[in-house]
Amino acid sequence: MSYLYPLVIFDLDGTLVDSAADIAEALNRTLEDWQLPRVPEATVLTWIGDGVRRLVEQAFTAARSDIDLDRVMPGFMRHYEACLLRSPRLYDGVVPALEALRARNVTLAICTNKPSAMVAPLLAHLGVQDFFAMVLGGDSLPERKPSGVPLRHIAAAFGVATTAALMVGDSITDYRAAVDAGMPVALVRYGYPRGLDLDTVDAVAVVDDLRSLPGL
Repeated sequence: MSYLYPLVIFDLDGTLVDSAADIAEALNRTLEDWQLPRVPEATVLTWIGDGVRRLVEQAFTAARSDIDLDRVMPGFMRHYEACLLRSPRLYDGVVPALEALRARNVTLAICTNKPSAMVAPLLAHLGVQDFFAMVLGGDSLPERKPSGVPLRHIAAAFGVATTAALMVGDSITDYRAAVDAGMPVALVRYGYPRGLDLDTVDAVAVVDDLRSLPGL
């Protein structure tokens, strides 16, 4: 039996990978560089999803700092790279879900706002790089999520209509990108779903475990 969606596009952080502690540590090291107080990981979670520059901007705004972001970002990127592989882990169910989808000949891709240079090392470290036929980072194209441009780009690359592909994410950024692209979306209850009411959102499915995906 063939799978309903020939192409499934995943978000990365908060959907496939729990990387919050590492992102928070990179951000806190950056704040310390500028003599600003560290912030709790729970707070950092609310800032993840819109790309690294927006993440840093929100942290420095919350600290009431008017330091020029262009001066801050090089240091943050050094910390981000240094912390990338500290303690990331795949969420429960990710590998079985990817294996099940691949067994049904579903094409798998990643669309993340993480800088592209950070994605390949992370996927390799976690041993899942071979599952994905295409990976787009937040700087791969002129626009990133919540624009639908990256999702349309991936769908076009595989000759699949956006209405026939599925976006899987955890945040309002993923949801808005899917809506903008005219692509069905499934959401996970874990991750960093700030800004979304998962009980009322217009989604194909809201799942607690990605192993539910092949049964949609």
